Amino acid sequence: MKKFFYNMSSGDPKSLVVSCLASLLDGLCKIVPAAIILDVINTIYIPFANPNTPLNTSRLWFSCALLIGWMAVQYVASGYAYSKTFIAAYDASARGRTALAEHLRKLSLGFFGNRDPGDLTTMMLGDYATVEMSISHHIPQLVSAVALPLIAFVSLIFINWQMAVAMFIALPFSLLVVWLSRGLQARLSSNHVKAKVDSASRLQEYLLGMREIKSHNLSGERFKRLQDAFARLMRESIRIEGIIGSVMIVAISVMRSGLTLMIFAGTYLLVGGKLTLPVFLVFLLLGTRVFEPLTMVFINYAEFKYSTFSAERIMQIRQEKPLPGGKQAPSGNSIEFENVTFAYDKSDVLKNVSFSISPKSITALVGHSGSGKSTITRLIARFWDVQSGRVLIDGRDIKEVDPEMLLSRISMVFQDVYLFKDTIRNNIKVGKINASQEEIEWAARQACCHDFIMKLPQGYNTPVGEGGCTLSGGEKQRISIARALLKDAPIVLLDEATASLDPENEIQVQRAINALVSNKTVVIIAHRLKTIKGADKIIVLEDGKIVGQGTHEELQAKQGLYNHLWTLQQQSAGWRMKAS
Repeated sequence: MKKFFYNMSSGDPKSLVVSCLASLLDGLCKIVPAAIILDVINTIYIPFANPNTPLNTSRLWFSCALLIGWMAVQYVASGYAYSKTFIAAYDASARGRTALAEHLRKLSLGFFGNRDPGDLTTMMLGDYATVEMSISHHIPQLVSAVALPLIAFVSLIFINWQMAVAMFIALPFSLLVVWLSRGLQARLSSNHVKAKVDSASRLQEYLLGMREIKSHNLSGERFKRLQDAFARLMRESIRIEGIIGSVMIVAISVMRSGLTLMIFAGTYLLVGGKLTLPVFLVFLLLGTRVFEPLTMVFINYAEFKYSTFSAERIMQIRQEKPLPGGKQAPSGNSIEFENVTFAYDKSDVLKNVSFSISPKSITALVGHSGSGKSTITRLIARFWDVQSGRVLIDGRDIKEVDPEMLLSRISMVFQDVYLFKDTIRNNIKVGKINASQEEIEWAARQACCHDFIMKLPQGYNTPVGEGGCTLSGGEKQRISIARALLKDAPIVLLDEATASLDPENEIQVQRAINALVSNKTVVIIAHRLKTIKGADKIIVLEDGKIVGQGTHEELQAKQGLYNHLWTLQQQSAGWRMKAS
């Protein structure tokens, strides 16, 4: 039970105490009118049982006034319960989503590489919505449903123990039915979540791959995968509702059979003179009210149990350990790899790699695709931790540095630039959140993108589409460089920043890069060897190993892989396409 409340509250079970107590208070307030009505019935019954006793009209008027006054009390109690359950639940859910997003930001990229994006999307939106419903409705209902029958049973025993036992004798059997269905519920919930994740992933795949689907005429095949995923989700939804719903109907029927037993027992005792009519009416009225909360719990049990499964999924992510590190960032900008071996899965991508990069120098990484160039830049930024060896900055192992402090000293420009669905101004400000307009424009001018920005309908306030889809590749690349210029970090990592640009854009971006790397420690990945001809050091990689280091002239003289790649690119510069 402790684990249940821990998971449902995202690790803060104390936050549920007030809402549960408020719900219990509201439930108790709703019982009071029934007690007042019973007193009225008893007051009216006394003159019939004893004709010499006059009707106590004063007590009747007092009961009516108390009933009217209690409506105000119940209104206040219901309002308090609402504020402490519903509003608090929505607030907790919003804070929980934000906390989960912040936690995800601190995890290594290896975590995301091993998970389906549709799974995380379903968790952030669907699972939290389910838990939110449970916190606002089901948990307070559960507390009230358990407490009220217990209070009623203890109270009614002192009135007539035979009637109290008859009323509640079937309750343990109904709870047994629910308990026995736990395994079935868990299995159905697991299958339903898998179906939801799969359908979300297929939908995301279908929408993001629309260009390829259309260009390769795959719409029928891809749509069938999406259709199959939705059909599976429909089947699992029907199963979980139909099967668990049937079980709950049985449980409710067993529980309410206690009312039937109570009526038989009450009739027998009433005829035998061992029970008065007012007491019989007390049990009839309370019997219908006491079991109402439990009936609602049973009706919502499938959704409630489902929410516990969702809460466990969320907590599994929350318990993932972020990258560890110290508190102090390195002050220098030298970079060193010391016998580094790294693998994404089981096959090594880097194998015992060692090299050093001097501060304020330009180092280029070249080699065939898959040789480990991009992996090196990502290890410098500590997107992953190495399996063996060390990555050092300023002589300090980056595992001893807080990841956020480390990244504050690094600017990165990727080949595939991602822009947020926001204005161009705010996309550039990613490099420095509190930057002024003058600083933003300075960075844009240095990155050679101010002129095209000013030609847009709203200038710097022009919104860009998701991922920057309303801009060209060269425009996005220059905005990315403007971000890095604004950040002004001492270490710059460039990953194929000009690989897919046309000649005119390449010249613009190259100018922007020259402004970015001035007086910085630069690591650049390039397939176009002419762009890194003047680098201070060129590191040649092949199959995860370093096969050469030096300047352009030194590597050419060795007649190795670098010289081979250089010769091929020089030859390909004169190639022409022509019809046969």
